[in-house]
Amino acid sequence: MLKKAAKNGRVDVLYKLLAQDPHLLEHLDSMLIVDTPLHVAARAGKTHFAMEVASLKPSLAWKLNEDGVSPMHLALRNGHVETARGLATVDCKLIRVKGKERITPLHLVAEIGDIDLLEEFLLSCPSSIQDLTVRRETAVHVAVKHKNLQALKFLFGWLHRQNMESILNWKDEEGNTVLHIAVLKNDPKAVELLINNVDNHAKNGNNMTAMDIFESQCKSQNGEIGDILHRASFISSFLNSLIRKRDHYLGFRVAPQGPEIFTIDTRSIILVVAVLIATATYQAILSPPGGYWQDTYSPPENSTNSTTNDIDEEQRGSHQAGTMIMNAFESSYFALLNSSAFCASVCTIVVLVMGLPFAFFLEASTLFISCSYFVSLLTIFPYSDRTTVCLLLLIGVILACVHLLAFEAHRRKREKRKVGKYQWKYQLFTLNPGQMCENSSKFFSFLWRFLLKPSPKASSSLEYPPL
Repeated sequence: MLKKAAKNGRVDVLYKLLAQDPHLLEHLDSMLIVDTPLHVAARAGKTHFAMEVASLKPSLAWKLNEDGVSPMHLALRNGHVETARGLATVDCKLIRVKGKERITPLHLVAEIGDIDLLEEFLLSCPSSIQDLTVRRETAVHVAVKHKNLQALKFLFGWLHRQNMESILNWKDEEGNTVLHIAVLKNDPKAVELLINNVDNHAKNGNNMTAMDIFESQCKSQNGEIGDILHRASFISSFLNSLIRKRDHYLGFRVAPQGPEIFTIDTRSIILVVAVLIATATYQAILSPPGGYWQDTYSPPENSTNSTTNDIDEEQRGSHQAGTMIMNAFESSYFALLNSSAFCASVCTIVVLVMGLPFAFFLEASTLFISCSYFVSLLTIFPYSDRTTVCLLLLIGVILACVHLLAFEAHRRKREKRKVGKYQWKYQLFTLNPGQMCENSSKFFSFLWRFLLKPSPKASSSLEYPPL
């Protein structure tokens, strides 16, 4: 009787049966594997009945039936999205229920490719992105495996917006990253999206990189994938390697315990020391040892009737007011050593703040102060020794390259954060009038979500996703 009421969505019958037997739902709860009325309602898409049962007995929403699936799994597999949404409002942790083969509802949504539901699930339960199947596959692996590009784009952008992009390098049971799978599935668009953001030198369980996989299956592979892999940017590889090593050694992420793993406190100490060195070296240029000449002097052409004071001036040689008093040898070594220390400290600061909030403004500030340093150096440097000037130019070029690298990292981070964001916003205007009429309901749904939906920051404190 109860299952029949669930199939028809009769909430009134549910309460009549509970009035006759208040322990009716508790009997079902005592069984480990059981097809509950909640499963029946979810399979039939009876949202209100399912929410009533889940509210009365929340533990039933976690039960698996003989097929190894929960009610939310059933709702998604049968296309009843609203029922899945309703169950998520009862308990957002239902998104992490592990069914047969440890597949969660988030894995199913990534397979289906419902971007709206994917966004709501991740907003409600961000930690669900870390759930793995029995094959150690994340939702990103599932999206790539089923060639669901829109879901991949959304997950890719979301991971970068949440600073969880290291998940892109997680490996499944065969040691494959999402890039390996994209090549195996012969999906050039996925490869193009991932190539500069995933470690393309990573090897799977067969000791093969993504390029090795392409070459081993060259006859059946799309030639475009080979072009993408060959064009993999050296700058991207260097940037990714630099940031991974920095994060590993400075404790930005969870790392294995070991004697050489530094903490966040160590990062702060390094940053303070680098700032002190940069300040000291910059001040040394403004106030060099021995000071500056206070006047301008040039030896006279005719010195036959020179007095003793004139002879002393001639021995000093010609000089300009505002230049260093030190001679050529001393000033050359001072400029080189001081500039090397300044360059090293500024490079350390730039690398440490790379990728952090407001990093762009900090990197711009260090660029401006670096330019003013070298302008000051050229202004007060009295001698034009070719070797010294070349070495100073080399130091300046190194510093400029580090700043350019930092700005490139910032630009790439901004681009990654935009991927998969507001998909409808960019796709809406490509529809023709006929499609607009056919998708009017989606159009108004878009307006509702885009204009009235709470911001992620405001909604993150909720226990369930906004509907």
